Amino acid sequence: MEKSKTTLKLDYKRTLIIGFAFFGILMLWQVYNTYCPVILSELLMQKMSVTESSDVQWIVGIIMALDNIFALFMLPIFGSLSDKTKSKYGKRMPYIVVGTILSAIALPFIPLAFAYNSLWGTIIMMLLVLIFMNAYRNPAVSLMPDITPKPLRAKANGLINLVGYVGAIMAGAIALFITTKKYFTSLTSDGLPNPTYQSWEIYLPFIITSVLMIISMILLAWRINENKILEETKLAMEEGEREAEVIEEIKEDEKLGKENLRNFILMIVAIFLWFAAFNATETFWSNYCTYNIDFESYSMATNVLAIASLVSFVPAGMLASKIGRKWTVLLGILLCVLPLGACFFISPAILGEGGLVSNASYLGYIYYVLFAIAGVGWAFINCCSYPMVVELASSKNIGKFTGAYYASSMLAQSLTPVILGVLMRSETFAYNVMFPYSAILFIAAGVVFFFVKEKRKTPVTIKKGLEAFDQD
Repeated sequence: MEKSKTTLKLDYKRTLIIGFAFFGILMLWQVYNTYCPVILSELLMQKMSVTESSDVQWIVGIIMALDNIFALFMLPIFGSLSDKTKSKYGKRMPYIVVGTILSAIALPFIPLAFAYNSLWGTIIMMLLVLIFMNAYRNPAVSLMPDITPKPLRAKANGLINLVGYVGAIMAGAIALFITTKKYFTSLTSDGLPNPTYQSWEIYLPFIITSVLMIISMILLAWRINENKILEETKLAMEEGEREAEVIEEIKEDEKLGKENLRNFILMIVAIFLWFAAFNATETFWSNYCTYNIDFESYSMATNVLAIASLVSFVPAGMLASKIGRKWTVLLGILLCVLPLGACFFISPAILGEGGLVSNASYLGYIYYVLFAIAGVGWAFINCCSYPMVVELASSKNIGKFTGAYYASSMLAQSLTPVILGVLMRSETFAYNVMFPYSAILFIAAGVVFFFVKEKRKTPVTIKKGLEAFDQD
């Protein structure tokens, strides 16, 4: 007798609650990337007695890369550890709870060390924050595919990204009021000491982030009983394995087949390239605006990018349901390449006063439009790529495959600040090399990803509302 088929249905409420772990991670990451490069630049310029910020960017890049190197090794390790963990709280939740608490405690000590003019204290606290965060980042991300059948994971990933980007947008909103130009630079434009250098306001972005991280963790731990959910979803997970869109069947405790391994390698390489491309702009954007073009509304541009990504997950799901995840990712890459390439030609010298735009304030609106387009592209990429990687995992090694995904992305984020920091030190390139660097790497990622083979089932009906997150 043929076994009855289990109907797969995503639990939206539960998936949204799981997304609160990602909310805390993205909020922390946004605050970290907004303020830490400027904090390091200011401290290094003082210690080295230099006045040009470009002279210290190569060191800033190395320090930022050292943080990511910890993540490069920790993400796979803690992914594998959580795969093997058995406790009454589940295999992922213990890491999420402890890691969130430690990260939230350590985060406000970064501006404290900065206020006391301690370079080494700042670096040590930055490292601690990254170590604590990366101890739970892999388990937090792996929790979703643990309890979500494979055909529904792209839909679930869209919902989780939706919650996560709310955290990023909130961090960006904070940066609008607590700007690095006003509060985190030691000298005013007149070369006089900045009276707000040790102001209590420099602590606010970090304290608010820590408090919201703790609140989101409490909500997650309160509402998610990991072991109970695993038992409830057992039959659905088995059906999900039968409906998985992979070239070759995935079997427990067996290595990937030749075609699946080929796809996996291509995806990991492409992930490395597009994270290197995106992180180049993400890491140095605040410094680029603060020291190169004197554009104080850079946090608004970052917010626009995050909002554009947030509202693009539904269209990404609709599009992927029609043309497939592979082509949705490739379109996303194109939507990143074009605006980032165009940003290279935008500067006050070209478009500002005396240039093509009579009022330099209009530069901000141009950046907002271009960053919005890039945000749409980045959403298309991220909504589909992670589910394509864990599609190749069995129920026993999701953390391992998640670790491979993040190891690739973190390796990119380790190397990019160093390489770009060195290029910026050159008088020939300086800050202007940032956008071409990003655009070229995005193009390379598109070339590699083009060769990924995608198995497509019968086209599905395009759905509306939350159902549009389905990308199977």
